[in-house]
Amino acid sequence: MNKIGEYGFIFLVVLIVMMMIIPLPPGLLDFLLILNISLALTILLVTMYIKEPLEFSILPSILLITTLFRLALNVSSTRLILLGNGERVKVINAFGNFVVGGEIIVGFIIFAILVLIQFLVITKGAERVAEVAARFTLDAMPGKQMAVDADLNAGLITDQEAKIRRRTVEREADFYGAMDGASKFVKGDAIAGIIITFINLVGGLVIGMINMGLSFGDSLSTFSLLSIGDGLVSQIPALLISTSTGIMVTRAASENNLGEEVTRQLFSSPKILFLISGLLAFLGLIPGLPPTGFLMMAAILATLAFTVSRKQKNQLLSEAQEQVASTTEDIEVGKPEMVYNMLHVDPLELEFGYGLISVFDQEQGGDLLDRVIMIRRQVASDLGLVVPIIRIRDNIQLPSNDYCIKIKGLEVAQGTVEPSKLMAMDPGTATEEIQGVQTTEPAFGLPALWISTNDRENAEAKGYTVVDPPSIIATHLTEIIKNHAHELLGRQEVKSLLDNIKKTSGAVVDELVPSILSVGDIQKVLSNLLREGVSIKNLTTILEELADYGPLTKDPDTLTEYVRQGLARQISNTLKMFGTPLSVITLDQSIEQLIQESIQKTEHGNYLSIDPSNTQLIVNNLRDVYEKSLSDGYQPIILAAPLVRFYFKRLVETSFPHLVVVSYSELDIKLEVQVIGTVKI
Repeated sequence: MNKIGEYGFIFLVVLIVMMMIIPLPPGLLDFLLILNISLALTILLVTMYIKEPLEFSILPSILLITTLFRLALNVSSTRLILLGNGERVKVINAFGNFVVGGEIIVGFIIFAILVLIQFLVITKGAERVAEVAARFTLDAMPGKQMAVDADLNAGLITDQEAKIRRRTVEREADFYGAMDGASKFVKGDAIAGIIITFINLVGGLVIGMINMGLSFGDSLSTFSLLSIGDGLVSQIPALLISTSTGIMVTRAASENNLGEEVTRQLFSSPKILFLISGLLAFLGLIPGLPPTGFLMMAAILATLAFTVSRKQKNQLLSEAQEQVASTTEDIEVGKPEMVYNMLHVDPLELEFGYGLISVFDQEQGGDLLDRVIMIRRQVASDLGLVVPIIRIRDNIQLPSNDYCIKIKGLEVAQGTVEPSKLMAMDPGTATEEIQGVQTTEPAFGLPALWISTNDRENAEAKGYTVVDPPSIIATHLTEIIKNHAHELLGRQEVKSLLDNIKKTSGAVVDELVPSILSVGDIQKVLSNLLREGVSIKNLTTILEELADYGPLTKDPDTLTEYVRQGLARQISNTLKMFGTPLSVITLDQSIEQLIQESIQKTEHGNYLSIDPSNTQLIVNNLRDVYEKSLSDGYQPIILAAPLVRFYFKRLVETSFPHLVVVSYSELDIKLEVQVIGTVKI
């Protein structure tokens, strides 16, 4: 059916163009004129029954095709009229004799009225409305798209719903822009109808008198009647389509079709209908005015008002009964779904006090919502993690200038910003102190100053780094997401990642899941990687390593170490930020041996069982070596044996949460290493 419609439409367009060249027999022209009227009626009814303009988005193209079709019919009918065969076209004769009663003057007047109605009233008004609608729609497009992004960031809609809304906004702009241009077709059609009728009339008079030997009166009678009939046959469908265009461009989005909306909005107030009924009855009693019509219309409106009033009372009574029944059901039985809704916990929330509304509100110049979108993209690019929707809301229980970040309903970070000031920090290059209120940068805990916006240039000139409140909150949120990425990655998120990577690497996914590892096992490995800041963006390599070593062990910690070795080049490239050559602190053989001997293997996984006194001794010795390295100007990392690395990281993680621990197998052979210290026991 799709192919039939596609090729049929192409054939139709070509046929319309050919109609202007090839003469048509009178019978076929009759059929096509009737088809033209049918199409116009169809378009009019469709515009009245749709609920939103986008449901009939092809209208601009249809206007072009129907206009071309009418012009082709005008050309064909003009050819027959001027050749003396116009009387054989029954539709034209019928309109010329029946509609105008065979009177030429009446026909001219009716035709002129139709043209004036279409050209000066409907077409001109529709053209202006289409132009204004297109302009306002295009102007409002950026704001609508930002509103969609705001709802997406607030968690009110899903990603799929956001895509649909953005597409709807784009289609609206395209539609009204196309309607602005298509209205010119309707206007041109009206002008062409006037000119073609005039050509038929003048040309017919000349041909009738010269070629056919008719008198002036006979020629005028014959060709005037046919020309007016042809004009009416063309202008009536054109008037219907012009009306359809006007209805389409003047409609706003509604929940019902035009007829239902008119009935609901125009006749929904019994009070107004009773007042109009009384006024018409009063006018009917005034001497000189026809009482029958006024009193009959007053009775009709009074009956309608009484019917509407009774219907509204019954509806209110029904709603009240339903509300009472619903309330009783809630009291007696309760609705479990309402309880379940209260159990929902958002994976990531950002709450702020009322004093920070200007930082978030786009109408007040706040751009933090746009920054949140960029944060999600940045984290996806850096870590390969699709951050869940961040719910942003105000909280009157917070101090006015405070904000807090929650993960799964629990607060993990808090900060305070001054919305009308800037934060200045000394990166170590400041040449002179500046005046300001002492504070602490919330993301990294660095000392800072609150300064006025007027002091920005002065602070930057003296070597300070100056940031605005939205940047402070955005940076803090980014760091929290990176530090807690492993908590945000659940089984559902892993399932989504697997479904996405399956489009390009389906073989490894099919081999791995579920025959070798479950989604939960993969989630534990990915969480271990994210916990230490290793990006999971190269998911194909990770899955291939798991497919290789999954049959040998199901322990997620051991599998994590195998995966890290497979990501050696990626990890080594990340370590270059610590400088070249790479400054490392190694572990004494006694420590590595102690850790290996303390690993307890169970059926539920491996864990480290080491004496607390030895743990404290290792931590203290590590602190001494690490702080000495920092004082010497190094940015050290810990280098350990592959079998020890994971357990040593867990051993010292509480005391050194940001300490980087790598194994020999994770270093690229081209990476230059410099040992600056050793941790002993």
